[in-house]
Amino acid sequence: MQGADPESVTAAEWLEPGPLAIAAGAVAASAWVAILVCGRWRRGEPLVGWRPHAAVPWAGADVATVLLAYLFGATLGQELVGEPASLVRRLAVNSVALAAAVASGVAVLRARGATWEALGFRGRWPDDLRLAVAALGLLVAPLLGLAGLLDQLVPYRHPLVELLAGRRDLVALAVVIGSAVIAAPVAEEFFFRRVLQGWLERRLPDGWTAVVLSAAAFALAHQGQGLAYVPLFPFGIVLGLIARQTGSIVACILVHALFNAISVGILLAT
Repeated sequence: MQGADPESVTAAEWLEPGPLAIAAGAVAASAWVAILVCGRWRRGEPLVGWRPHAAVPWAGADVATVLLAYLFGATLGQELVGEPASLVRRLAVNSVALAAAVASGVAVLRARGATWEALGFRGRWPDDLRLAVAALGLLVAPLLGLAGLLDQLVPYRHPLVELLAGRRDLVALAVVIGSAVIAAPVAEEFFFRRVLQGWLERRLPDGWTAVVLSAAAFALAHQGQGLAYVPLFPFGIVLGLIARQTGSIVACILVHALFNAISVGILLAT
């Protein structure tokens, strides 16, 4: 999926006042959540509480149909826009294609008998928000730090970064937020954490294997964006664990959206 994910900045940019303040807050949050996680682990408590939920009703053919619908929509959208189109227009069309892909995927799976709960769109909002904030606090510092180091080896490339490097007007910001904070988190969590991982959990007796495979697919889908797939793999593992334990992608979407929002904030600050 061509959404925005953990962005990286250079070491010099991290030393500027804006990114430095963000980095200090991120490190403090990650350390605090890590202490809480270690405490739960020592007490033998699950890192994410289990919520009873049924296995998804769809089969491998349905997963393939949903994926093909996304690829067709994304390809058709870009063909209609054409190569000479501006970056803003291409990104806007991509966001629309993601929304259409989610809608078509939901329609296909609903026709297969999937309920809204099975699709992962029903959660427990207070609990999901707390879970999302805790996961974000745990991930933000180590993953952004790792992304920054990897950027020194292979520069990170993404259309949203190119757009913000050239213009920062309201239209550009609206496109970036719509793509990075809304369209990409919803679409990617739906496709990877629910459609694919939900089916893998049904097929494989070991739930952890499903989490790892969906995280690997999520990371590899971002090939061509420098070494972004490296931090995206543990990112996908954590989100996959949340989806597996709760049977919902609400908290996953919130984590993904907040993480991307922080990434965009860093880009704007630099």
